[in-house]
Amino acid sequence: MTRKLRFGMIGGGRGAFIGAVHRIAAQMDGQAELVAGAFSSDPARSAASGEDLFLDPFRAYGSYVEMAAAEAKKPGGQRLDFVVIVTPNHQHFPPAKLFLEAGFNVVCDKPVTFDLKEALALRKIIAKSKKVFVLTHNYTGNVMVKQARDLVREGKLGAIRKVVVEYPQGWLSTALEKTDQKQAAWRTDPKRSGAAGCIGDIGTHAENLARYITGLEIDSLCADLTTFVKGRQLDDDGNILVRFKGGAKGILHASQISVGEENNLNIRIYGEKAGLEWRQEHPNQLVVKYPDRPTEIWGRGHGYLTSATAKAATRIPAGHPEGYLEAFGNIYREAFRAIRAEVSGKAQPKDLDFPTIADGVEGMAFIETTVKSSKAGARWMKLPKP
Repeated sequence: MTRKLRFGMIGGGRGAFIGAVHRIAAQMDGQAELVAGAFSSDPARSAASGEDLFLDPFRAYGSYVEMAAAEAKKPGGQRLDFVVIVTPNHQHFPPAKLFLEAGFNVVCDKPVTFDLKEALALRKIIAKSKKVFVLTHNYTGNVMVKQARDLVREGKLGAIRKVVVEYPQGWLSTALEKTDQKQAAWRTDPKRSGAAGCIGDIGTHAENLARYITGLEIDSLCADLTTFVKGRQLDDDGNILVRFKGGAKGILHASQISVGEENNLNIRIYGEKAGLEWRQEHPNQLVVKYPDRPTEIWGRGHGYLTSATAKAATRIPAGHPEGYLEAFGNIYREAFRAIRAEVSGKAQPKDLDFPTIADGVEGMAFIETTVKSSKAGARWMKLPKP
């Protein structure tokens, strides 16, 4: 294929945060261009967002249903290659189902759906459609996260004994949802967010990061969720004990009322031979710890990195910081390999490295089990493997 991929966006219009992030990431490498969108449930707002983005006004649609019908009729030289879904959680499944069944590839923000039932239904739809489905757990796109994963795979840490993963934020330490803050309003609304608040929003990132680096699957968990802000309907803090298959133990903490914290996702992994630590707010460094020699600080972009995947994900020389947007861009760059193959009718590459519906189902099972455990008085519960 010698042209850019064409994509449309569902959600992400004026006032949205994550839509702009997706547009930057998708267009970072010059491989794709935004040509259409249903940017809001308000047709006038969608049209205005289309103007902001210099789109053909006839392709700034009033609804995603209208968009799917119109785009499916376009000839091959104009038709979308994929759509990006950046709506609140309750509006992930309906457009994903509609566009997959209409023959479009789909990129979707996390968590994958409103609940586990929808995630399982979506898995069937994806399998039947044979289209590419990408879930944007973007932190797995970080260079040093990939290096950490490969150190574990290479056996440098030995058998994993303990995993500590934390994701504290402080932005919801007050009732921000009672103001005009759009992002707070839907995240704290069970009709739009789902069964969980903080755990669904950022706890799933922590769970996914731990599984991506270690390769370990959760066997069972014991969760204590709390709603600290008076009048809030969903959890804003969560503390979870985890038992992994194979015997490793873990602690997962996610919070949005940790005053003073910004976006402090971090993970520590301890094996028989060594340990490691990575922090999202300092993404270019990986700390590797040993029992019998000095601690090492590995830097992104250096020739001594052992991971071919990490080297391939590195965009600029050492000393020039790479972070959130570049990691997001790496997810899209990998997704484009799959989407180009699908559009061209070729076999999928065997070394693709992006989150899929399998990660989405795992994430929804994690959310639902966490909520059930907490409601049962922090009782240990098995994580289902549907």
